[in-house]
Amino acid sequence: MTESNKNKNAWAWVPSLYFTEGLPYIIIITVSVIMYKKLGISNADIGLYTSWLYLPWVIKPLWSPFVDLKSTKRNWFLTMQLVIAIAFLVVGLTIPTNNFFVLSLSFFWIAAFASATNDIASDGYYLISLSEKKQSLFLGVRSTFYRLAMITGQGLIVILAGFLEEYYGSNQKAWSYTMIITAIFMITLTLLNLFTTPKVETLTKATQEKALGFFDVFKTFFQKKQIGIALAFILVYRLGESQLLKMASPFLLDQTDTGGLALSTTEVGVIYGTFGIIALVIGGILGGIAISVNGLKKWMLPMALAMNLPNLLYVLLSFWKPSSTLFVTLTVIVEQFGYGFGFAAYLMFLIYVAEGVSKTSHYAIATGFMALGVMLPGMVSGFIQEAVGYTGFFVWVAIAAIPGIILTKYIKYPATYGKKDKD
Repeated sequence: MTESNKNKNAWAWVPSLYFTEGLPYIIIITVSVIMYKKLGISNADIGLYTSWLYLPWVIKPLWSPFVDLKSTKRNWFLTMQLVIAIAFLVVGLTIPTNNFFVLSLSFFWIAAFASATNDIASDGYYLISLSEKKQSLFLGVRSTFYRLAMITGQGLIVILAGFLEEYYGSNQKAWSYTMIITAIFMITLTLLNLFTTPKVETLTKATQEKALGFFDVFKTFFQKKQIGIALAFILVYRLGESQLLKMASPFLLDQTDTGGLALSTTEVGVIYGTFGIIALVIGGILGGIAISVNGLKKWMLPMALAMNLPNLLYVLLSFWKPSSTLFVTLTVIVEQFGYGFGFAAYLMFLIYVAEGVSKTSHYAIATGFMALGVMLPGMVSGFIQEAVGYTGFFVWVAIAAIPGIILTKYIKYPATYGKKDKD
């Protein structure tokens, strides 16, 4: 395969492929929380059951070798995208039924497994379809369109649901139609990827990693130096933020007599899905630039603080309960910017942990532990919130961030890791 064939039509397929990777994730993990809240599900059930939806991303390294061994990555991601679209369609159709919670969760589970597999296949396709120079060039493009998918999901789709709630006067009907429209959108994206992604797959250096053997991949990962402290850091770095992630939207949507701010679905969609995501993207970009200029060591602690200190603003929100959305919007902007900035250091450390033999597989394992560090705290977040109220919960979120901040002092990596070479 020539370099020109490897890099064929990259501008045509990279944006759509990574938009299609980001949209199902944000629908399954974040929009589902808002949907269930508006359909009357308790915070405890929302936190517990929607956190289980992270599991496919936790265990995806277990079946990633099959994506390499069977068929092509292009066939895998096109099939998985179609499965996701069908699952979303069925979710929409089950919402008006009496057992909608169990039924819709079941199909969100199917969508989650398909989405995690789509991630494996899409990332693998990216690696074998572009030369190393083009991979670096398009890192920003793929990240941008992944974030645009988040804006679409957490912003436009939630705003659409809010509009339909007001139009029909029925949350059930509004979210049913919203999920059906989302399914149609996913089918459209799948067709776009079908026509834009070239058939370029052959045996490459990336696929040769499987010669190590399935169990050897895991063995070499857990034999890395100081892997214990590294995994502890990966698991607890987002301990506070992962709980905030589950309860922030219910807090904004809940009525004031239960401690919430009583915002509408549309208001939450605008605040989180536009202002919040824009701040997140800007924070992530600046975080990447900062590390490329000075290296990871200088920024690890400041970025950990940037991710967690803004969570204290939610304590103030829950205590004061401002009637204006201005302070709420500013809080979300600061918190999301801090999250984007702080996540840059976390992501760079994950890349460092994956260095060496079987880098692709080791990165999948590392991100699996990352997902586990989000799933487990999220599962108990609703129970904690209901036990101590929103103010007590947000205080707990701030306390939960301390272990991750402390561990930044003990993890080992080159001081200049991530710093761009001067040439």
